[in-house]
Amino acid sequence: MTMLPSHAQIVVIGGGIIGCSTAYHLARDHKADVVLLEQGTLTSGSTWHAAGLVGQLRSSASITRVLKYSVELYKGLEAETGLATGWKMTGCLRLATNQDRWTEFRRLATTAGSFGMEMHLVSPEEVKRMWPLMNVDDLVGASWLPTDGQASPSDITQSLAKGARMHGAKIVENVRVTGFDMKDGRIVAVKTTLGDIACEKVVNCAGQWARQVGAMAGINVPLQPVKHQYIITEKIDGLATDAPTIRDPDRRTYFKEEVGGLVMGGYEPNPQPWTTGDVPDEWAFRLFDDDFDHFEQHMVQAIERIPALEKAGVKQMINGPESFTPDGNFILGVAPECSNMFVGAGFNAFGIASGGGAGWVLAQWVVDGEAPLDLWVVDIRRFSGMHRDRQWVLDRTLEAYGKHYTVAFPHEEYESGRPRLTSPLYERLKAHGAVFGSKLGWERPNWFAPAGTEGRDVYSMGRQNWFDAVGAEHAHVREAVGIFDQSSFAKYEVTGPDALKVLDHICANDVTKPVGRLTYTQLLNTRGGIEADLTVARFGEDRFYIVTGTGFRTHDFGWIADHVPAGARVEMVDVTEDWGTLSLMGPKARDVLAAVTKADVSNAAFPFGHAREIAIAGSTVRALRITYVGELGWELHVPIGAIGEVFDALMAAGEPFGVKPVGYRALESLRLEKGYRAWGSDITPNDTPLEAGLGFAVKLKRNADFLGRSALEAVAGQPLKKRLMGFTAGPDVVLLGRETILRNGEPVGYLTSGGYGYTLGKAIGYGYVRNAEGVSDDYLTSGSYELVVAMEKVPAEIHLGPMFDPGMERIKA
Repeated sequence: MTMLPSHAQIVVIGGGIIGCSTAYHLARDHKADVVLLEQGTLTSGSTWHAAGLVGQLRSSASITRVLKYSVELYKGLEAETGLATGWKMTGCLRLATNQDRWTEFRRLATTAGSFGMEMHLVSPEEVKRMWPLMNVDDLVGASWLPTDGQASPSDITQSLAKGARMHGAKIVENVRVTGFDMKDGRIVAVKTTLGDIACEKVVNCAGQWARQVGAMAGINVPLQPVKHQYIITEKIDGLATDAPTIRDPDRRTYFKEEVGGLVMGGYEPNPQPWTTGDVPDEWAFRLFDDDFDHFEQHMVQAIERIPALEKAGVKQMINGPESFTPDGNFILGVAPECSNMFVGAGFNAFGIASGGGAGWVLAQWVVDGEAPLDLWVVDIRRFSGMHRDRQWVLDRTLEAYGKHYTVAFPHEEYESGRPRLTSPLYERLKAHGAVFGSKLGWERPNWFAPAGTEGRDVYSMGRQNWFDAVGAEHAHVREAVGIFDQSSFAKYEVTGPDALKVLDHICANDVTKPVGRLTYTQLLNTRGGIEADLTVARFGEDRFYIVTGTGFRTHDFGWIADHVPAGARVEMVDVTEDWGTLSLMGPKARDVLAAVTKADVSNAAFPFGHAREIAIAGSTVRALRITYVGELGWELHVPIGAIGEVFDALMAAGEPFGVKPVGYRALESLRLEKGYRAWGSDITPNDTPLEAGLGFAVKLKRNADFLGRSALEAVAGQPLKKRLMGFTAGPDVVLLGRETILRNGEPVGYLTSGGYGYTLGKAIGYGYVRNAEGVSDDYLTSGSYELVVAMEKVPAEIHLGPMFDPGMERIKA
């Protein structure tokens, strides 16, 4: 088709596998009026030179579901369209050559079982039987995923494109997008080399050009093209046509059979970026020159694994650019800067495996305006303004690429581009022995190294070197008082005559409390799922202060902004960098606070759930009486320029009470014991407050409409089919999340988060227990529980309430 329609409901930009899949699902599932624009011909960007491996297992249940959907789609697509996809369910072997990798695979096999996927651990002898040409001398074993496979990227894309046309989509090739007509921050028309096309929504699936296309509308898509090489060999004698695909992560290589030969590539620790500038428009079906010198490191490793490769002829070397992201996850969702541009890009060489499912969920997202699943790990709103820095994105993306096949150690931190954002307390905390981690650019103290010990993380698959130091910090907060630098918290001010009305509709809890009150609340989607978890403090009749997690800064601001009605007299400003935050927590917190302020901080004058402006060290501080650690305490929000003086005052006044700075790892263990929920793991858009045990924070009894109310009313009073429960296991068990929950020997769910409770001396985990007939207290308490940890069953105890509870009288004293 060469004629450009004058109008379309939805314009999809990009004719690779993601764009064609999105157009297909928009047309098939939603009967949308959709036009797809491709600057060259279909697949001519990076799709055509993709290797075509299709794996399914990820650490996120939702993303695993997306990838499983891809496989189901590819299986049946040819029957619908008449065009082959090249799909072969060969299965996939992942090889382990050391104990850390083997432990990782045992944990992955547990995760697979938790998600209902088949994954087996096999011996080197079994690997040799399945792949006779392989040298297995160095193997500990392998994982075997029988439903993984491979496909032809170009064939799948053409089949999806035909399916899209069959369902009414229009596809126009050889047309380039040159800009957008914008009105009130929204796109009203797409400008192209063939004229303008008016539209209601735009989906940017432009692959390595997605950053440039986004920039035309003021949108940031943090991508970095990286050169990725693989070879295709001549026929190799003895290679079966149904040979499983191989991932050999310890040698950083992958293999798949193709026409009797092998496709072999890898992920080197010294990757080669392409450009930080614009990708040339004229790059259809183009490659870089072969770079055998750079590829040699893979060739050496591959020949040691498959000796027959040494004598195999190389038919072709592919050296093409692939779009990679700073965290190795792809990018989906509605852009924070423009409410009607959606993005599907940055697939990190996983575009073929992801393509079918990504198009499915992205189409649903475009039509509904909200994600159909918990897609937080790939949501474009996980990024922030710092991701506009092209050099930072380059450095972090190359580090992520280099870690593609490294062992995924728990709690591992990125090292590139640091420090990026620091609080004014950075040097003070470093002097106390702080070992920092990074969250959305902020340096945050994870733990404090005692004098005489090395202040760095030493990674392992078991207990790590900071375990005892964190235990001491944990105990100190339980017994005395600790001070946490939480300046990285995201903070917004919402003001205006309609501020209360707007927030009352968006928040699930009652924020209509008097001035000086604080409300803990969730923000819900139309399914009743939890889109955000935050606090709202009322400092004036029409002046509110919102605090949420560091990583959710862009997401939560965008969620609120997207749901402010047109014409509402309300203003929201991100003030994250204007205010530092010191959390003063522990049974002696009041003693310390009383010593630095003339304000009355007694329980009678300053009860739990209240907010006051008080003076400390000559500055006006917003004091919020709330806790995330299960102890008496305050969040003290300090003008950022004064936080050093306030910190020094607290440390000096707190010396008689033993005040010490404490890190985020102790915070995590404290909150696990108390049973507080973490958004993104324990509570997600897939979970309702009723299922999460947060029904107390929902204003169903008040006659007020709020977002998500109808979904909750529809299930209120009915037996819940899943409930978030706490579990404890033995002191030597390492829980990380994704471990399977067994009730009377049968799987009923998996852990959403895990850690260690130092007060209890036990491992702690949280997870949803599921039962189609209902999850009552009797059902929960009448069962016998085990957790599957790295494929081993360990006894567990279920807890209906907090595992350690100092008593609300202590927290609220």
